Amino acid sequence: MKVESVVPEFADAFGFDEFNRMQREAAPAILEREENVVAAAPTASGKTALAELAICRALRNGGTALFIAPLRALTNEKEAEWARFEELGYSVYVVTGERDLNPRRAERADILVMTPEKTDSATRKHDSARYSFITDVDCCVIDEVHLLDSDTRGGVLEVTVSRLRRICDPRVVALSATMPNIEDVANWLDAPPETTFEFGDDYRPVDLHAGVKTYSHGDNAFADKYRRLYRAIDLSEQHIRDGGQALVFVSSRQDTVRAAGKARDELGKRDIPIGARGDYDFHNEAKELSNDALRKAAPDGVGFHHAGLAKDDRDKVEQWFKEGKIQLLFSTSTLAWGVNLPARCVVIRDTKYHDPLEGEVDISPLDILQMLGRAGRPGYDDVGYGWVVCDRSDADKYRRLLREGKEIESRLAEDLDSHLNAEIAMGTIGDLEDVMSWLRTTFYYQRARSKPDDYDFEGLRDRVRETLESLVSRGFVEMGSDLSIEATTLGRLASKYYLRLDTARRFATLCERDTITDDSILEAVAGAAEFHDVSARQSEMDAVNSVLTGVDTTLEDGPRKVLAILHAGMANSTPADLRSDAWVIRQNGLRLLSALREFLSDFAGPRAANLARRVEARVEHGVSRDAVALTAVDGIGPNRASKLATGGLRSPRDVVDAGESELRQAGLSEGVAKQVVKNARNFPDVDVEWGDFPDSIATGENQMCAVRVRNRGGGAAVGIRVTAVADEGNEVEMTAKTTYLTDETDVHVGVFGAPADEVTYRVEVTFPDAPLHPITETRTVRVE
Repeated sequence: MKVESVVPEFADAFGFDEFNRMQREAAPAILEREENVVAAAPTASGKTALAELAICRALRNGGTALFIAPLRALTNEKEAEWARFEELGYSVYVVTGERDLNPRRAERADILVMTPEKTDSATRKHDSARYSFITDVDCCVIDEVHLLDSDTRGGVLEVTVSRLRRICDPRVVALSATMPNIEDVANWLDAPPETTFEFGDDYRPVDLHAGVKTYSHGDNAFADKYRRLYRAIDLSEQHIRDGGQALVFVSSRQDTVRAAGKARDELGKRDIPIGARGDYDFHNEAKELSNDALRKAAPDGVGFHHAGLAKDDRDKVEQWFKEGKIQLLFSTSTLAWGVNLPARCVVIRDTKYHDPLEGEVDISPLDILQMLGRAGRPGYDDVGYGWVVCDRSDADKYRRLLREGKEIESRLAEDLDSHLNAEIAMGTIGDLEDVMSWLRTTFYYQRARSKPDDYDFEGLRDRVRETLESLVSRGFVEMGSDLSIEATTLGRLASKYYLRLDTARRFATLCERDTITDDSILEAVAGAAEFHDVSARQSEMDAVNSVLTGVDTTLEDGPRKVLAILHAGMANSTPADLRSDAWVIRQNGLRLLSALREFLSDFAGPRAANLARRVEARVEHGVSRDAVALTAVDGIGPNRASKLATGGLRSPRDVVDAGESELRQAGLSEGVAKQVVKNARNFPDVDVEWGDFPDSIATGENQMCAVRVRNRGGGAAVGIRVTAVADEGNEVEMTAKTTYLTDETDVHVGVFGAPADEVTYRVEVTFPDAPLHPITETRTVRVE
């Protein structure tokens, strides 16, 4: 069946001329029927073409297609692959980070490519102008729908698809690797038997021989990695000698590099014929690689692949592996979900990995099966060989997985309160009956119907009702006397920032304190539920204790390590022993700091929010208190900010006052200095004018005066607070005001003749959304 005879107007969008057997059987249902489609087929059997057929049908009908990819790295690959659609006049747009989103491009796109998390964010905000494009989706293709069973991402995918169907009810085409309970997914998505396809192993282009190999587990984890590596080399050797290739999956980017280097030496010792040093062109191409370790290994036929490689290096590795120039490739699991790089032999060296936020965890059964599915090269091999290398104690578990597969379970129950809170915060649930209606749209409900004993189907409604009551009792939801339900500010903020509810409650508690400091802000974040599973290795404790010298904290173990990384980040001095986890922890810490800032703004006021914003900027940029405000100015990076602060500049206003000449003396080029000064002018330039404030007042008298806060720079949200201190007494807040300051505003203050010699009034202007230092002015009034 030729592509051009089935979709003649889209033939050039496909990378091949003829559909295979699996594609031929599914194509009529995708192209000629209206119903939702669920198709499960072995890895590497050509499911991507089914996605493309669904997209073609949507485009033919003038609609918009959404492709939900399992990993962010794959969204970029699809953008490159589907440039073929661009050549046919259709627009492809990958929706990535919030800051990078171009709403106009998204709105005009014919094909949207998003991760489950980004789709979740967009559907939560679908009623905003920025994300309204998501309501116009006509066809939603879910790639690898068996990710419903992922511990970390399954619940997000489930509620996102359910929400999307309620918002705009697109046609859904769900694609998956082979799964035993495909009928549950089909029933959830209302796909009838006529459009539900279960393609078995006989549809694999190459037969798969999969098994388990054990190794002798020792006391040293580092030595164990090399025991497993030699086992992997043993399993790969015969295939490489026969002219085949081997793909070895390891647990981390760093491990791909180490394993490739060690394997290169070992293959040389064994005198295995590998490498292409005689290929002059290949040898010269390898010299152009930007990665030093890869440049050395590739000519010897050994390579590594991970998402952190430069794109050009990654592309060359993929090309050389397809061409057979690299015979042994080490990779992280990302490759299993992405580029189609089959090998005659696939070995999973590591069945566990270190997660900076969760410690040592098992690689999911889904990932194991996905990786093994890469074994066997269509057109070259009759059989593919896949091996799981594991400790003897785990052998039966993996043999059972290979024998029976893995049923897809719902993960919604593990975080039911957060997901239910999100729906209420969106306003899609308004009463108890809506809660039950929402429940019936979930895969959780369908799976419970299918396995009533395992999921306690009879008690499901009670469980959801108890979850709702818990949200009410904890302050996330309000329930009216008529059983109407509505999110509180706490509930809305928890949903907006994807916080675990314990974390949201922790942040709200901090807001109730009389005094909030840098340290208490960092302590609140480090102790968040998102960091509860962080592990602190014994080898890291000296570094943790060194960083936290003089810091008063009750945190222990993993959260204490998180606190140390955040403190070290502010000083740009992370110890070497903490660097392996520091980037991930710091990025998550920044997300939580951003959320905490809004909590403080809503519950504690702009003054506390400004403090959190400065802490956030210091953690992000690694600068001192004096330099932090300068990082807000485009063109002033951390190093430049520190240098300017050393020279006495502490704010955008100081930069403007210094002018281009002084900036050039500090080492900035003429063009950069000019642009930096221009950018600095966009920030507020605030002065306080005391107006008719008296120099003195009689004892017992009162006088109402106006203080004028004037802004000669760019507009900004500000908090204005006026306090008074009589002699050496306590500071008393006289008035407070929050506004968006463009030019000037007046604040009325009562001047009183207290029984004291003098009263000092203090005006403080803070910036809750910017890491600028507060502006403070004082005025002392004598009491006569």
